[in-house]
Amino acid sequence: MNESFTAVEICAGAGGQVLGLHQAGFKHEVAVEFDSNACTTLRHNDITPVAEGDVADSSVWDPRDYEGVSLLAGGVPCPPFTIAGKQLGANDERDLFAWSVEQVDKVRPRALLLENVRGLSMPRFAGYRQHVLDRLADSGYVGEWQLLQASDFAVPQLRPRFVLVALKPEDAEFFHWPKPDKFDPAPTVGQALFDLMGDWKGADDWKGHADKIAPTIVGGSKKHGGADLGPTRAKRAWAQMHVDAMGVADAPPARDDEFAIGPKLTCDMVQVLQGFEGRYDWSFTGRKTSRYRQIGNAFPPPVAHAVGNAILKAFRREGPRREIRPSAQDPVYRALAEANDFLSAAKLTRLAGTTMGTSQLERHISMLSKDFDIEVATRGQTTKYKLGSFNAFVGQEAHSRHEAFLKNRAKIS
Repeated sequence: MNESFTAVEICAGAGGQVLGLHQAGFKHEVAVEFDSNACTTLRHNDITPVAEGDVADSSVWDPRDYEGVSLLAGGVPCPPFTIAGKQLGANDERDLFAWSVEQVDKVRPRALLLENVRGLSMPRFAGYRQHVLDRLADSGYVGEWQLLQASDFAVPQLRPRFVLVALKPEDAEFFHWPKPDKFDPAPTVGQALFDLMGDWKGADDWKGHADKIAPTIVGGSKKHGGADLGPTRAKRAWAQMHVDAMGVADAPPARDDEFAIGPKLTCDMVQVLQGFEGRYDWSFTGRKTSRYRQIGNAFPPPVAHAVGNAILKAFRREGPRREIRPSAQDPVYRALAEANDFLSAAKLTRLAGTTMGTSQLERHISMLSKDFDIEVATRGQTTKYKLGSFNAFVGQEAHSRHEAFLKNRAKIS
């Protein structure tokens, strides 16, 4: 009962994961965040110390100062992997996923927790994911990926998040992913927001139309304009629930207001849809657009709480021991990495244990080449492939990330 579990949070944002992990029982030793508005929100909610600046800048914080913490956690930038974006992966200056994994060797936490968008789970990034698992294994950790739906944890929103948890083998045997809460289903948008509609006369009728959970809330970035509720497909889904997604309101609708589509949501309403209510009450600071982006980009606290609980249960050896099976993400990448030499297509598919045809293999190699240098040698009718370096930023002083980051600093959020 007297156990104390510490955490370091990188790319902390405005604190969704911080709050959820705190509720699970972790005490943060530091939260590192680049956005000044989010840092103000963290401090306003008594999260200290906060290290403000580029997480990869050693003058902002030194990971080695926190060696031995219970948990290294973070919600690293999503744009490199998002389906709606260019999916540049390792070639995006905002990509900090690989860098975060490398910090395990400096911090030596008991566990690692990183979350990102569903796009990272797609075939496009199979090699990237395999590289991450292999690096963690080299460092003595067992890593696992899992796609979690926020709505499975009573959050009134369709928000899939791709989560990586890595633990030392002795703890990994007792780790079990949290299960959906069947006894506390997510409320609909109408149920969740009805009380925030004030004395608007149309609230009862509106609640009946808003009878689904929300589409994924999109916080956006400084590269885009003001706040709204997402891309075209999301706006159509909102319209079907009689919500005007073309912006965010300053206040709830007045008593006699009438709408062509429906009311716009306020930041307080969006906050509820992200799971910030009840035990997860949290105050966001700043102007409307900044507050909306902070809320929209957050990891829902109830999901972070559930994953944090699962990690603590593993630490405490609660629950049954399980068999650990290696998680294979990309057998082609693995075969190339283990060979460390040129492989013909025939030998590569044999070592990978796949039945890919030539065109399939070429497409797969093409995907890998977006994140890794792939050497191709052709002699006569035979083409051979060799895996080269990983293009991602992992801390290199000469990496192109530095120049691109400085150039785009004002637009990064």
